[in-house]
Amino acid sequence: MQGLSKILVIDDNEQFRHDLSVILQFVGEPSEFVSSDDLESVDWTQAWAASLVGHIDSAKQHGKVLEKLRLHNHIPIIALTHHHQSLVGTPSYVGELELPLNYPQLTDALRHCQEFLGRRAYQVPQLGRKTTLFRSMVGRSHAISEVRTLISQVAKTDASVLILGESGTGKEVVARNIHYHSNRGEGPFVPVNCGAIPPDLLESELFGHEKGAFTGAISSRKGRFELASGGTLFLDEIGDMPLPMQVKLLRVIQERCFERVGGNKSIKADVRIVAATHCHLERMIQEGLFREDLYYRLNVFPIEMPALRDRSEDIPLLLQELLTRLEAEGANAVHFTPRAITSLMEHDWPGNVRELANLVERLVILYPGDLVDVNHLPAKYRYGDVPQFQPEQDAFNEQMAEQQIFADIFGNQASEPHHTTASDLPPEGLNLKEMLADLEVDMIRQALDAQAGVVARAADMLGMRRTTLVEKMRKYGLNNRDDRAYI
Repeated sequence: MQGLSKILVIDDNEQFRHDLSVILQFVGEPSEFVSSDDLESVDWTQAWAASLVGHIDSAKQHGKVLEKLRLHNHIPIIALTHHHQSLVGTPSYVGELELPLNYPQLTDALRHCQEFLGRRAYQVPQLGRKTTLFRSMVGRSHAISEVRTLISQVAKTDASVLILGESGTGKEVVARNIHYHSNRGEGPFVPVNCGAIPPDLLESELFGHEKGAFTGAISSRKGRFELASGGTLFLDEIGDMPLPMQVKLLRVIQERCFERVGGNKSIKADVRIVAATHCHLERMIQEGLFREDLYYRLNVFPIEMPALRDRSEDIPLLLQELLTRLEAEGANAVHFTPRAITSLMEHDWPGNVRELANLVERLVILYPGDLVDVNHLPAKYRYGDVPQFQPEQDAFNEQMAEQQIFADIFGNQASEPHHTTASDLPPEGLNLKEMLADLEVDMIRQALDAQAGVVARAADMLGMRRTTLVEKMRKYGLNNRDDRAYI
């Protein structure tokens, strides 16, 4: 959940709230802690990662907590004690955590919360009934919402549409949405890439040919205009169409009829034309590479697709959609840590959604069913103060280290004689803060020793930023040890 949203902890025990805050802060999970008396101070509208509900002093207060959570059912709920059987009937109830906490159980519960939030992504009320119509156009940003609005306005008409935007932004997705929600939705949708067909074959490809029209034409053949009759013809990369072909296309659009190559019979063109390009057509007109009259025939209703870098807030939902598709195809989907998602949101994405889809597919192949963190990403997708090396090369196992930390903190086991566990808590009590500090110093020393004093690698092994580790080293006086400065 790091970097994206907070965990809301509701518990009336002040000491438990403090202890849990230390744990969540140590593992990098941002959180907010309140008692049942402070419910009105909570901003319930924000995107909470989860709500951990602990001990509530009275049945009356417990009822207030339930009322709030049922009202704001977009927040996944985890019960922290066995006293909350009434939470089971709550729509957003995810599961229960037994005390004392342990690392695998906590991380598994938070992962279930992520999955819950992913499933709810397409049930957001702001998009209303149109959510299902634009399932392939995932996102809540203003830019993509504007595209949805334009599609809904033009779909029911027969106007020509020109879709503009960089490669990989999803121009064909827009064209298909226009077709499927138009009066021609029951007819065929026929795409043709004008830049992928050799110029001398493009006319035959679009209009068809008669037998013997040219060498190799051993039989008559329908073109894309005939195949799209009653439906939509999608002319992708229209900017790559040769000038002579542009003249013939203009005539078909104007007269609504054409002849096959080598034929003289006029065929009615009962199609709606949707074109797309990544080129700057107005500049091409000035350079004499594109006909101005054709441009105005196609540009009746322009729709500009935003680049992914301009709607980075949509990346978490796009990741969920891409993983859902791959899972439906039988792949063992991965799970992204919040800081990995944050890192992806900082990337410039020159290849746009297509680049993101390729990356997700690659990660699913490399780490099937695993948790993908920042250092699992290719180097160019890592942002922030994150060392660029492969964690698989480390001798230190990060997950085992975190498990050990949780075991020591919650008293499941003691790895050092001086660590006090819950089973031998002295009658006079102990200073939990000092105990955690000692444990933190010990883990930092181990990580630094394992990485020969390289702070960047030690920070990655401990799952924190390099700057955070440097501050902790200064705090504990670990800047220089054995007359050797850490790097």
